[in-house]
Amino acid sequence: MNAPVVIVGCGAAKVGYPAPARSLYVGSYFTMCLSAAEALTTQSRVFILSARYGLLPVASPVEIEPYDLTMGELGSVDARQLAAQAVEHGISDEPVIVLCGARYAALVRQVWSHVSAPLAGLGIGKQRHVLSVLRAGGSVL
Repeated sequence: MNAPVVIVGCGAAKVGYPAPARSLYVGSYFTMCLSAAEALTTQSRVFILSARYGLLPVASPVEIEPYDLTMGELGSVDARQLAAQAVEHGISDEPVIVLCGARYAALVRQVWSHVSAPLAGLGIGKQRHVLSVLRAGGSVL
């Protein structure tokens, strides 16, 4: 059985220069989501969902430019683009765990049929608690 695919939403807080995908986003929420994702699976199965670039593998040193765009805005990635990227990465038929906000999770649900969203419907305090439990190796899934 393959390790799960975990998708983390990008963050608004970014460094001001081109950087590898995992280093571009610096907000505390993103950092918590990434830490939890890496506790749930292998690094090669963790992806960042960027509003501008789509799926970014955290294990690959993809240098990207900072940007100011959120999911759903004109110019952001759509379901067709995300589906094509899922095929490119060989994960289109895999179950997915998504650690991100509602708009990002909604896009993921348009592409994958089996999506677990442990943060869905929770306030930010409860989301942070769930992320802490996941990061510590606990289960809420």
